[in-house]
Amino acid sequence: MTFVRRSRLARRLSLHVHAMPRLSALLFGAALTLALAGCGSTPTPTYNLSAPSGFTAGGSGNAQMVVVAPNALAVLNTDKVMVEPGPGQVAYLSDAQWSDTLPALLQARTIQAFENASKLRRVARPGDGVNADYQLVIDIRTFALRITDQGPVAVVELSAKLIGTQSGRILAAQVFKAAVPAASTAGPVATAALDSAQEQVLVQMVRWASGKF
Repeated sequence: MTFVRRSRLARRLSLHVHAMPRLSALLFGAALTLALAGCGSTPTPTYNLSAPSGFTAGGSGNAQMVVVAPNALAVLNTDKVMVEPGPGQVAYLSDAQWSDTLPALLQARTIQAFENASKLRRVARPGDGVNADYQLVIDIRTFALRITDQGPVAVVELSAKLIGTQSGRILAAQVFKAAVPAASTAGPVATAALDSAQEQVLVQMVRWASGKF
């Protein structure tokens, strides 16, 4: 009786041991299938910012200026579209992203806005080999879809400083802000509202800075 019981137990253990590689193969196959499914997921829609045009700015000097890449906190130094669900809260849209990181994108559109204003075309990036008289330093305070009791609102707030290259002194500084209501939090609607708000801010900034030359 003892021999029979031990034989049966041995067969059971043997079957269990031989089944383990098969189970591991099945689990690996399932994991691979999930990974491939993730690779085939729908990409996040990408949106751009536009530079304002069709407006003019004062100033008739011959000075040259460089636009430094805007400063931003980590939550804004990204290509994600930021949402403020409540005071002190940060989230991002799941169905939209910018075509580049926000500071890089905003720097490009700021330069284009100055060029489109027709009065001031001597604008470049640092490192372009331009002997600039001024630097425009921008801090991104807010660039987000803010959820309010009245509905979502696209809020853009930028702080700008005009610095003399030779003196290193701040010659002028001002904060620019615009708010545009959004019909919904959907990606296309939210990004369009943010684009409209940043265009308003850039027009204000270009006119302000151009008057200092």
